Formats: sequence, structure tokens, C-alpha cells
Amino acid sequence: MTIDVLTLFPEMFDALNSSLTGKAREKGLYQLHCHNIRDYSKDRHKKCDDTPFGGGVGMVMTPQPIHDCICSVDPDHTAKRIYMSPRGKVLTQKVVKELSEESHILILCGHYEGVDQRVLDLDIDMEISIGDYVLSGGEIPAMAVIDAVLRYVPNVLGNSESTVDESFSQPMLEYPQYTRPQVFCGVSVPEVLVSGDHAKVDQWRREQSLEITRKNRPDLLEEK
Repeated sequence: MTIDVLTLFPEMFDALNSSLTGKAREKGLYQLHCHNIRDYSKDRHKKCDDTPFGGGVGMVMTPQPIHDCICSVDPDHTAKRIYMSPRGKVLTQKVVKELSEESHILILCGHYEGVDQRVLDLDIDMEISIGDYVLSGGEIPAMAVIDAVLRYVPNVLGNSESTVDESFSQPMLEYPQYTRPQVFCGVSVPEVLVSGDHAKVDQWRREQSLEITRKNRPDLLEEK
């Protein structure tokens, strides 16, 4: 998989050089290329924003640098082009799986009050939001998308079944997890988990998943 990121702050993506994403990149399991939108600005000061037509607070990213950057990075439009936006389609595990099937993803990170609508109409395939709140830029949401998608790329995770029982892989949240020691600060691991009875363990986990989902995300059960 190839991932191209268009951003005003490419240095932020150095964080992906750590942990699983970093190891996967070293192994060549995916390619990540960060492109500085300012490099494509025709303004002599490399300016990439201007005041909005119609008035209003803040600045808007101008279309020319973004459009030229996209056309340079993906001239034949072979990539799935995504704009990180609070007004976009909410990122779900279903969307993550769909994106993981793409061979090439391009992610545009906005800033300020957003980007000129014309570049979205001309060059973007879909808008994605990571939740009902606003951040100062699209870089952190883009990293969330990248991390989530890479978990489905073959060999990125040590065990291919790791994504099966995770929260949101099924319409319920994940059950509690425990490891050694068996007793910690006077609190013991639930007896069923050390019973050796796999059928009872599976039943306990299903019951716990259902209870946690009812408590924290009842909307998921309504969608079933």
C-alpha cells in the first residue's frame, strides 16, 4: 500500500516512525510519502491561505497549491483521495476495512477554517471525520486513519487474528483483558479465565462485551 499525505506540517508524521507503523514501514509493508503543500505555492512568500469571500473570521487554504500538489502526486487519479474534515463521513471500522483494500490512498490535511470548496469538488473523492469535534488541523486525524488502516495490511500485526475480536470489528465493544500476575493489589483475575474451560471463557467474554456495550455504546446494539 502507498499512502501520500498532503500537509503544511510534514514533520508531524515523524510520529509514525515509531511502534507498529514504524516497524511495518521499515519492512516495506507500506510506503508513506509526506508532501509539503507550501512547495507548490506560486506566491513568492509560499503563502497558502487567504481571507474568505463573503467575510468571516479566520483564513481559508487557497486552491492552487493544493490542486497542483495533488496533480503532481497523483496525476492519473489512481489513489483514493481523502480530505480530513469535521463535516465528513465518520470513520468507522467498516470504513477502515474498505480503505485497507485500496492500493493507494491520498490524504489531504486542512488547516485554518478549511480549504477552498473548489479543490474539494475537483480533486477529492471523500471527506472523513474522526468524531464530532474540531481540531486545529487534519494531521492528527490523518494519522488515526493511517494507523487504523495499516492494522489490516498483511503482516503489519504479529497475529492476523488480532483484528477479529477488537472493539467495533463486531457490533459490540471488546471484553476486558487480563494478564500476569493472577493477583494484583489484592484483585484477582476472574476465575473463569484460569479455569481452562474454553467454552465458559467464550461465554464470559460475550457476556462482558454485551454488558460493556450496553453501558458505553448502546447505539451499537440498536444498529444490529
